[in-house]
Amino acid sequence: MSVRTPDPNPGWLSEDDLYEARRRLPMVYVEAIPVRLDALGYITEIGLLYTADDDGRFYRTVVSGRVLYRETIRAALIRHIEKDLGSLALPQLPVSPVPFTVAEYFPYPSETGLVDDRQHVVSLAYIVPVNGECSPRQDALELSWLTPEQALAPEAQAEFIGGREQLIRQALAHVGHTGS
Repeated sequence: MSVRTPDPNPGWLSEDDLYEARRRLPMVYVEAIPVRLDALGYITEIGLLYTADDDGRFYRTVVSGRVLYRETIRAALIRHIEKDLGSLALPQLPVSPVPFTVAEYFPYPSETGLVDDRQHVVSLAYIVPVNGECSPRQDALELSWLTPEQALAPEAQAEFIGGREQLIRQALAHVGHTGS
């Protein structure tokens, strides 16, 4: 399964070196759940990428990617949001970005429920309001804007892989939306 966005600037490691590092070290990632807000700051929509893996299975996912060597968390968030949603997404990062959770993915099923079969990942997960025009990344089929209720519905939750549906539930619970 490949959940990797093609990156014209792969950063500090070659593909072979990255493969070897993933086998030996936890990788640091950022994940961003793009949202639209109403005038009072409540979430009205959640942006989810719809894509397919190498085996032709379709699934939903969020903005995600590695933090590169010597890159700040803020810069990594902006880079991945622009890469996955386009340069006109206009993300609104706070002055001091604080993740709503730290997610830990393992290359095998574990107590976290989060799986990335390529590597062990420690991921800082953020809720990021976007105000601009979003267009999905080159390997995504579409960007869907769902209401919180739609994103929490069993049908939508079943479309995630690797346990990312947990991130959606955690993000919405973090802002007080329980799905009821």
